[in-house]
Amino acid sequence: MKFEDFITLIHPVLAVAFVFPIIGITVNFAWQTRQRRLQSAEGGKSKIPPVVGPEHLKIGRWLAASVVGVNLVALAYSVVYGYQGFIDQQKDGKLQSFQVIFILLMFILTVVSLFLLYRAREKKWRAIFATLTGMGLVILGCQNGVYRLSNQWYWSHYYIGMVASMLMIFSLAIVEDIYKDRSNRWRMIHTILNSLALLLFIGQGMTGTRDLLEIPLSWQKPHIYKCDFNNKTCPDGQTSLNSSTFAQMKLDYDKTLDF
Repeated sequence: MKFEDFITLIHPVLAVAFVFPIIGITVNFAWQTRQRRLQSAEGGKSKIPPVVGPEHLKIGRWLAASVVGVNLVALAYSVVYGYQGFIDQQKDGKLQSFQVIFILLMFILTVVSLFLLYRAREKKWRAIFATLTGMGLVILGCQNGVYRLSNQWYWSHYYIGMVASMLMIFSLAIVEDIYKDRSNRWRMIHTILNSLALLLFIGQGMTGTRDLLEIPLSWQKPHIYKCDFNNKTCPDGQTSLNSSTFAQMKLDYDKTLDF
């Protein structure tokens, strides 16, 4: 493995070592918070300490930041080292300074918008910074080099991750509304959307493992991309790997934009 291949592991390592443990802690606190609220509503005295609510909020905020952060790490690697990314463009003499500066600014603006979202209290500013953060992720995800697998969008690590990130951003934006709403409408929305997010995180674990198997190492790329992806054959006439998604990967990367 070369240096760029080791860098590929940063994203999954962060997800396994930090994001998924935080998910487990958040779900545990969320369950205890709900159980305590239900027990209190029935008039009984709950044995669950009241600290679970504030702890759920604190860990949940950490979860949102970690999900968006690990997404940005993956996008940064893809834009630079991915197929037709900055490295490939530089080798072909097609890399433009304006594009590099623009992408760099988009990363900075996305991080700044996320930081300001944590600081914002007024509803309009929370909406603005949440929108800017989401737009930043989408724009960065549209760049060459990102492994999207659009032909199988419903089973794509990229699209599932984007939806999960958007749900985390939305959860941050409505925190103030949850505590102010006496009708519990926002609390119910929060519960439903984050239950969906939990299922998406499980899907991320499966699709991420699959992508690590399908994305070739740096020394394999020149040979693999010479293959006929439609007929699944290589120049030597031998049948290529038994992965039907290699053809879809090549077709997906040949497109300049998916949106």
